Order: sequence, then structure tokens, then C-alpha cells
Amino acid sequence: MISAMPGASTLEVEVTNVSPHGFWLMLEADELFVPFSEFPWFKDAPIAKLTNVQRPHPHHLYWPDLDVDLAIESIRHPEAFPLVAHSHT
Repeated sequence: MISAMPGASTLEVEVTNVSPHGFWLMLEADELFVPFSEFPWFKDAPIAKLTNVQRPHPHHLYWPDLDVDLAIESIRHPEAFPLVAHSHT
């Protein structure tokens, strides 16, 4: 899903599938898996909020309903980003 403010330019991103273990993002020709074990703040998110994702910059994703910002590189290589925010559940 692409959401943007009027006049704002966004690049295509789409959540293509959700499982109990995570979800898949389609970024142009790439499909990336986002595991809940590495990104726990998405685990209990309603599907409507999870699929409302924006790509305001080529290397950046934003979920406005969840107030989550992620560098795409952190999804591709989570081991390079050892600081993980923990959910309070």
C-alpha cells in the first residue's frame, strides 16, 4: 500500500503476505521477509496498520499508524543492527 501526503513522492512498497512468524515486503523486484523475532513491534499489529507502509526514500520505510521507521538495510541484514527495540508484551 502506498500512502502519501499531497505532492509527496513515494516509491512503491507492498506487504504481500503475513504469517505467524513475520511478513513479506515487496520492494520493486525484491521480496524481503520481516521476522517478528527481529522486529517485535510488528507482531501484534493489526493487518490494516501493518499494510499501511510508506517508502518516502529509496532506503527508508515508514509505518505511520505504528510510528515505526526502518532502514531497508536493517531488514536485509538485521545482524548488522544489533540494537533491537523490545515490545512491552
